Amino acid sequence: MPLIALTGGIASGKSTIARRLAEHGATIVDADQIVRDVQAPGSPVLAAIASTFGAEVIAPDGSLDRAALGAVVFADKDKLGQLNAIVHPAVRAESQRRFDDAGHRDPQSVVVYDVPLLVEARVDDPWDLIVVAHAPADIRRRRLVDLRGMTDAEAAGRIDAQVSDEKRLAIADEVIDTSGSIEETLEQTDALWERITSR
Repeated sequence: MPLIALTGGIASGKSTIARRLAEHGATIVDADQIVRDVQAPGSPVLAAIASTFGAEVIAPDGSLDRAALGAVVFADKDKLGQLNAIVHPAVRAESQRRFDDAGHRDPQSVVVYDVPLLVEARVDDPWDLIVVAHAPADIRRRRLVDLRGMTDAEAAGRIDAQVSDEKRLAIADEVIDTSGSIEETLEQTDALWERITSR
């Protein structure tokens, strides 16, 4: 069972690549979804977040107020580090459970871990392949403004809160250049799938 890590900076087109790989038959394990799952109301992770960052990051319905938490941690690298120390171990355990489950269901499946924070949290895990979705920061910043409605300052802050492109590219076994059209990204993804499945 090939275990592939797919990573990339915010607005790099990583989700487009993951969707295409799923169309080809890959099992996608989404780190962002796991984060949401382990932070569900009543979870130990959410309790630890509330204890560390205060009741103001909890919404009236008891769920995590992601915008309020984001405003706190993306402006302060130390606080972001505190958050990661709470969340990453729980995400690691749950992702491994999902990898194992996929392998039990189909030992021949290609499992793709769609993970934004690979460099920060999981780079030394035993991946069979690390794929990096890459577009220059100025293109990603424009996407955040045009497609997600962020201000220039918000977009720059989100990009700056992540590791540098250089660090991300340094760990890549494969790079998919997402700076062009979606069609060009999909063509590269199709070629990647051919290489993975012909091994």
